[in-house]
This record gives sequence, structure tokens and C-alpha cells, in this order.
Amino acid sequence: MTFSLGNIHNIETYQNVLVKKVNIETNATLAFNQAIDAKVLNLQARADAIDAYFAERDMPLEGAGAKMVEEAEKNDIDWRLLPAIAVRESTGGKFDCKKVPNNAFGWGSCRIGFKSNEEAIEVVARNLGGNNPNTAKYYDNKTTKQILRAYNPPSIVPKYAEQVMSIMSAIGDADVMVISNLNT
Repeated sequence: MTFSLGNIHNIETYQNVLVKKVNIETNATLAFNQAIDAKVLNLQARADAIDAYFAERDMPLEGAGAKMVEEAEKNDIDWRLLPAIAVRESTGGKFDCKKVPNNAFGWGSCRIGFKSNEEAIEVVARNLGGNNPNTAKYYDNKTTKQILRAYNPPSIVPKYAEQVMSIMSAIGDADVMVISNLNT
């Protein structure tokens, strides 16, 4: 006997921004004897939301959603923060730093390159989560808005934090959760 999970959709809200939300659809089938791990499903729903956002806009970081969610969880930051910074800094990897490789986040004022996008995601998440002793004073125990103001201060880009937070909202709700309909 199998159970089918119903469709998962982000609720679309209208906002005064240049980005829009996408509906996400995830279908899965579970065997009768498998336990439903809500946390795993919720993490997957978040990764799917990121990848759908990138896919709809033909952004090169499509497929990095799971890594971004994993690193956000490890470093206790909002799951939408990394993708939103990448959108604001490089249009999701379309226009990443020219002088260094694999830096879609503008990290280190585009003076720091990475071996891969995965390494960039790990390093930026660790720093924004306050888990690098060299940068913890800027990011540890901060709200998302405070993190963004440290990342790119208002004296440099006055509305940076608000712009990134608007993109975060367009990617999905902070507490996206899977609500399933189990049919026998």
C-alpha cells in the first residue's frame, strides 16, 4: 500500500518588488511502512523553492538549493538568505565576480575566489552564521537585517538589507512547511 503526498504550493503574495514568487510543486510516494520525516520534507520543500526561483529566471545557481538549505541549517541562518544575496550580488550567478572564480555572493568585495560554488556556499554561510572566529564579531548573534547591514553597510548601499529581504520574501515564506494529504 502506498500513500501519495499532495501538491505543495507557496502562497503567492503581491509585493512592490521586481521579483515574483513561483509556485512549487513536489510529488512523492511513500511506502506504508516508511516514517514521514517532516523535517526532511520541509528542508526539501525549501530547496525546491530556491531551485524553482532560480530556474524560472534561468539563473546558473539552479540546483544549489539543497546545499544552500543544508548550510543555512548548519549555521543557523534564514534558509533564504544565501540565495537572496546571490540574486542581489550576481543575479543568481549570471554575473558573478569577474576576477575570481565561483563567487556569486560578492564575498570579500570580489577578491576571494572559491574552488566551487559549493565551497562558496559553505564559507559564506559559516561566516554569516558567526561561525568563523575572524568574522564572528560582525555576524554572530545578529538578526538577518543586522547581518545584511554588516555584509553591505547602508553607507555603501543604502537599501541593501531591504533589497535582499525583499528577494528573500519572493523566494518563499520563512516558515515554509510541507502540509500533506495522505490518501489510502
